[in-house]
Amino acid sequence: MAKSILITGGAGFIGSHLADGLLAAGHRVRVLDSLSPQVHADAERPAYLDPGVELLRGDVRDPGAVSRALTGVDVVYHFAAMVGVGQSMYQVADYTSVNDLGTAVLLQALIERPVERLVVASSMSVYGEGLYRSPDGRVVEGVERGRAQLSRGEWELRDADGAPLQPVPTPESKRPSLASVYALGKYVQERQCLLVGAAYGIATVALRFFNVYGTRQALSNPYTGVLAIFASRLLNGNRPMIFEDGRQKRDFVHVRDVARACRLVLERPAAAGEVLNIGSGQAIAIDDLAGRLAGIVGRPDLVPEITGRCRVGDIRHCFADIGKARAVLGYEPGVGLEEGLTELADWLSGQIAVDRVEQAARELAARGLTV
Repeated sequence: MAKSILITGGAGFIGSHLADGLLAAGHRVRVLDSLSPQVHADAERPAYLDPGVELLRGDVRDPGAVSRALTGVDVVYHFAAMVGVGQSMYQVADYTSVNDLGTAVLLQALIERPVERLVVASSMSVYGEGLYRSPDGRVVEGVERGRAQLSRGEWELRDADGAPLQPVPTPESKRPSLASVYALGKYVQERQCLLVGAAYGIATVALRFFNVYGTRQALSNPYTGVLAIFASRLLNGNRPMIFEDGRQKRDFVHVRDVARACRLVLERPAAAGEVLNIGSGQAIAIDDLAGRLAGIVGRPDLVPEITGRCRVGDIRHCFADIGKARAVLGYEPGVGLEEGLTELADWLSGQIAVDRVEQAARELAARGLTV
């Protein structure tokens, strides 16, 4: 049955892809978005946003805007947030206001006007370091790298005896380790939503997105996803900049797979109250990824620049165990990395990006946020 659906932050990268899928399924879609200049350079309705989407320009922290956006709505996808680990460490008030207060304002409105279902976009950043295994087979979590270790360029994690730890897929049961203001805010968002949803009978699901990539990402935003940052460098004839030694591993999931997972939540009553990882279930080293993208866009000469430095709040390895999403949602990633990178490269050929990566690196260094 057709639903009336609100996506906060829905004019952005992930939200617009979700809107496409919801419209195709016959739902009515409304978007509340502030069109932040850091994401939307011209602060206009994005050309990629389907004409069938009703766009309300407004701030999720504005109770009036939120109340108007909720009129007649059955389902809410809450995607509105400031995104960026590094930037969150020096724009603390901004990140806390948008991510924490914005969620609180939405929930306050939902108490007065409950909906059938609420889906909140969380993040793999809440895990901090992923899950590890010791040489004797023990599962290890909660191990972190100190500043002194990072200053020595000792990037890998070791147990208390100095033995190297092997990264393994991270499940939802791994305890959070909040290494940045952004991670803290994402954890607050998901806990607020699940708590209020349970109290007021709103079926609520928190989806922990891993590294989402694909078309429509804001290429001129130096705090967006790492693949978009690499693309911005390559489009301007610059080498991708990589922290540490480049061998840190992440899970890259295509935006179409993420949007499909979000739609599956509507069809699975058993998802209510759950926290689910949405990733590819595969790990790749960051320098390998940069090299593959450079080759696909035709610039294999732009080999990654390994900085040997580390940002405060960075973690070494984290990639998803997606077994729970498979069981609860019937979710299965459908876009392989090669296919996804090729599609991204085709889209990039028609894009213009302002490369602000070095400026962002200088901002972090000036505040003592790099080691």
